Amino acid sequence: MNRVFYVGVSAALFAAFAFSLNFVVPFIIGDYSTFDFALVRHVVSSLVGLYILASEKGVMRHLTLGNCLQAIWLAFVGYVGYFLTVTGAAIFAGPVIAPAFLGLVPIVLMVIGNQRQGTMPWRFLIMPLALVLVGLVLVNGTAFTAEGLNSVQSVWIGVPLSLAAVGLWVCFALVNQAALAARPEMPSGVWSALILVGGGVLMLAFYPVGAAMDLFRLPTLGFGWSAAGSLYAWGVSLALLATVGGVWAWNIAARSLPVALAAQLIVSETAFGVIGGLVVHARWPTPIEVAGVVVLIAGVVLSVRIFHDRQFASGKISLAHE
Repeated sequence: MNRVFYVGVSAALFAAFAFSLNFVVPFIIGDYSTFDFALVRHVVSSLVGLYILASEKGVMRHLTLGNCLQAIWLAFVGYVGYFLTVTGAAIFAGPVIAPAFLGLVPIVLMVIGNQRQGTMPWRFLIMPLALVLVGLVLVNGTAFTAEGLNSVQSVWIGVPLSLAAVGLWVCFALVNQAALAARPEMPSGVWSALILVGGGVLMLAFYPVGAAMDLFRLPTLGFGWSAAGSLYAWGVSLALLATVGGVWAWNIAARSLPVALAAQLIVSETAFGVIGGLVVHARWPTPIEVAGVVVLIAGVVLSVRIFHDRQFASGKISLAHE
């Protein structure tokens, strides 16, 4: 049972790192738009998903209309929609403020998840929750200083987009966990592949509309490798690491851990995102930023320790899919 626990923790941390890469996307694609990047990324991811489905034995029994529609809905909520709101937030609010706001995700998920599943007495969650809150305050405080606001285009647009991303991710996590629990016979890889294919279908369906709205720069700047080579390279790289890897890892975590613990682990996305933002700005962190990240990590470590000692080590495990 400990192996299931540690695999789930590792998968959740990897998913958090993979998803945090969304924050730096607008700063690595040059003159192309985030919609161009999303198109490349999701088409590549869907091709990987199709390969997984084609190579999986007995996959046809899982390809029901209900499963496909649910996967497309989840792809819309937590895959395409989340990506676009996160990258939009990074554009308008900067790569530091956006992940700081998304630190609300683990708090909301932990409260809702523990309320629904009753995984852990609330008194044991007070300390890790307090550490997370303190860390978020520290990170947010530095994000709204004059130095943190240097790259901000519009707080009034960036902050609502950040909050929309919070809502989409919370919805995705809860609905996806329920969908997995309702399908115990379906391998995590098959479910992940369906979501990946759903994301590609949605982006291809959106392309004619987006092109008419002049949201894509590919028709203007060119599809050739000489012009779009960097876009393709980054798109394929992040499709494999951040999208395929992130969705696959999160589904493993969702089946291996209670929602309240998975929520605490996803707070590390904020830490990864802030670190990525600092790399983009090519500057060293301030002491307050260092303190914020350290406190956030301390909250994650303490939460893992509490869940392991109180439930997993005692054999009283309550997994997300139970």
